Amino acid sequence: ASFCAGGSTTLTSSSATGNLWSTGATTQSITVSAAGSYSVTVTNASGCSATSAALAVTANAAPATPLISGPTSFCAGNTITLTSSAATGNRWSTGATTQSIAVSSAGSYTVTVTNAGGCSATSAAYAVTANPLPATPVISGPATLCSGSTITLTSSSATGNLWSTGATTQSITVSAAGSFTVTATNAGGCSATSAAFAVTLSAAPPTPVISGVSSFCAGGSTTLTSSSATGNLWSTGATTQSIIVSAGGAYTLTVTNAAGCSATTIPFNVAVNAAPATPIISGPNTFCPGTSITLTSSAATGNVWSTGETTQSILVSTAGSYTVTITNASGCSATSAPQVVAPLTAPTATNSGPVCPGGNIQLSASSVAGGVYSWTGPHGYTSSLQNPLLTAVTTSTPGTYSVKVTVGACTTSTSSTNVVLSTICP
Repeated sequence: ASFCAGGSTTLTSSSATGNLWSTGATTQSITVSAAGSYSVTVTNASGCSATSAALAVTANAAPATPLISGPTSFCAGNTITLTSSAATGNRWSTGATTQSIAVSSAGSYTVTVTNAGGCSATSAAYAVTANPLPATPVISGPATLCSGSTITLTSSSATGNLWSTGATTQSITVSAAGSFTVTATNAGGCSATSAAFAVTLSAAPPTPVISGVSSFCAGGSTTLTSSSATGNLWSTGATTQSIIVSAGGAYTLTVTNAAGCSATTIPFNVAVNAAPATPIISGPNTFCPGTSITLTSSAATGNVWSTGETTQSILVSTAGSYTVTITNASGCSATSAPQVVAPLTAPTATNSGPVCPGGNIQLSASSVAGGVYSWTGPHGYTSSLQNPLLTAVTTSTPGTYSVKVTVGACTTSTSSTNVVLSTICP
């Protein structure tokens, strides 16, 4: 007979009565928990006795209490492996009899080991939990990379990121084409990997060139033109191939192609040159027929007259409108107001009559710039006024009154007006 260490076994006599065991017990059955040799003596009513052969009882050693090793948690949808410390004799709480089992459900697991002696030992309960998976991360960002530039790709997960590049930040800077993924791992150690995000490389457009005149005169403008027919964006905000600028400054141009890649010019500097002061023409505006006058520009140099002459002063003997244009060292110009020149002609003479005796008559002559007037009339009448007044006229006042004008050394012919008295008087 045998039992497992720490256990016991029951020995039973074939005699229902009169038993005396070697342990001193007098029951038909005894429970023994120690190894040894056991016998029982039976005595009948007559006092006669018989003793059994000795029964050897051995205590079999219990196996070592098994230990379960393996992860205590796993990510939902995955499995882990639990392993018994005993190579043989295992029976798991799942019913499996292998040394290791695959677990895909949370719970409490034990393993019992039984040795060749039939003795067993059961492990402590091993609790396994299932951790939830994180949300599958999504990569956002441009799918096209322009040569020579960079783009930024961003994971939808704020933390726990591991990019296929090895970076662990939420966003990464990409300067090469390729396929990129990001794996997000939560606090439970569970991870999810994004779909691959393909980045392609596109060529940048040729760097544009701005052409045009780099300076203009104040009050004017210049036209700047891009070497690219399309995709233009000027620093002014204009999107045409050419722009008209009327202010000095540095102008740039960015050209973007169909792939969204761009190239920017170096600044094109435009200067505004100051215009010269507007010249003023001085000199007479009338001349005597057959003579000439001198017109003079207020500018000492850079003059071009409407006659084509380039001196500061010109001689004029023909009626007309004359201008002078001044051009400075920057090529900027200003033109004078026209100076209208005409030959000296006799003024037009008029009077305010007829009037009755005692009234006044106004003599009038048309205006001649710079002229000195000379009136003559009946009975030795003279006046140097342009518009003299005949006061308190009498019957001796009527007649022809003539006027001429002298400008410098030139005197006009005479112009006359006839003064008469009214025939209807009170």
